[in-house]
Amino acid sequence: MRRDICTVCCATKRLTEIRCPSDCRYLASAKSHPPAAVQRRHERDAGFLLSVVSELPPQQYQLFFAVQNLLYGVAQTADPPVDDRAVREAAEALAGTYDTASKGIIYDHQAPSLPAERLSRALRPLLDAPPEAGRPKVAERDLAAVLRCIERAAAGAEAALGGGGRAYLDLAGRVARSSPAAAGGTAPRRPEETGDKPLVIIP
Repeated sequence: MRRDICTVCCATKRLTEIRCPSDCRYLASAKSHPPAAVQRRHERDAGFLLSVVSELPPQQYQLFFAVQNLLYGVAQTADPPVDDRAVREAAEALAGTYDTASKGIIYDHQAPSLPAERLSRALRPLLDAPPEAGRPKVAERDLAAVLRCIERAAAGAEAALGGGGRAYLDLAGRVARSSPAAAGGTAPRRPEETGDKPLVIIP
């Protein structure tokens, strides 16, 4: 039932206690202009991610977000739970494996801790899965380069973003939830492609 509400309720109970109509102009405005704290977090997330992937060529740039999304999904179901250290160690081991394979040598690099090794083993079949129809197989050297970026991101996220030992995993979750493109395995466009500010996170 449509009825008027006060500005305080609109600001604090929107979409939680109050079921807002989809055509509410105030709701549309709030989505277009998130609170300053949320916007600052988006900008900080975007700046950090772009510093990690800025040197990647287009194919690897796209692949980074697809692999990050896979990694986040696997990490969410890990038992016991994993943190950024396990992500860093798993990414380092997998990068070594794919780097070695790109040189014609088959050797599985082992992660130094049990949580990281379990994460690596769970992620490996997803990375090795046959590509969708019409898509070329991902080269081992591209996977190695992307995993090195994820290794660096997991190592540096806490210092850059705060948030403790899961700073990178939390960031990956925000990307997956906030950006339909990223959640579907497609990377957001680079800043030079949009002509705008970096838009890694879509409010």
